[in-house]
Amino acid sequence: MEHIPPAMLERLRIYEALLRKWQRTINLVGPTTLDAIWIRHFADSIQVSDAAPEARRWLDLGSGAGFPGLVTAIRYADDPEAAVHLIESDQRKCAFLRGVSRETGAPAIIHCGRIEAILPEFDAPVEAISARALAPLPVLLDYAGKLIENGATGVFSKGEQAEAELTDSGLTGRFSITTLASRTSPSARIFVITRRPDFGSPRAASTGPA
Repeated sequence: MEHIPPAMLERLRIYEALLRKWQRTINLVGPTTLDAIWIRHFADSIQVSDAAPEARRWLDLGSGAGFPGLVTAIRYADDPEAAVHLIESDQRKCAFLRGVSRETGAPAIIHCGRIEAILPEFDAPVEAISARALAPLPVLLDYAGKLIENGATGVFSKGEQAEAELTDSGLTGRFSITTLASRTSPSARIFVITRRPDFGSPRAASTGPA
């Protein structure tokens, strides 16, 4: 695992301790992944923000236990420009996310509700959108397409079926899509999706889907 600054390392240790504590009563992550949390969850999440290194204002869809969105917020905890919005529908997981955010000082804003209900009212400025193993690419682009068309970057972690999703999606007409190999799983991929330069006019990404 790559070098982590001391302040971030300490925050991630707090995160790990809280996750292990809450995992006893809430199924936050697959039990078999707990012993590999630093690679399977933390390093896997860090490579998402690596894919959009200039972004400090993020929207994370279907955050679950906070991967990758809460790790992104922890990474930029000392940056006054950072704000990471996490959308999660499970009330107990929202409570967990708020607890970790509070204990680590991460600039995370938790939106507890379904993505379809939150996004139409969401109007915070966003530079990048993330999701990990949430839904097929066409569904993710239904959620995030307007933000990407307005200038945000989509960074989506996908499993071994990702290439087939891309081939079948017909998305290349609207978006530029770059595929990155995952550093933590040989079968996984990260899709970096931006608005095609010849598709519409550039605008600052500030609102969600109408």
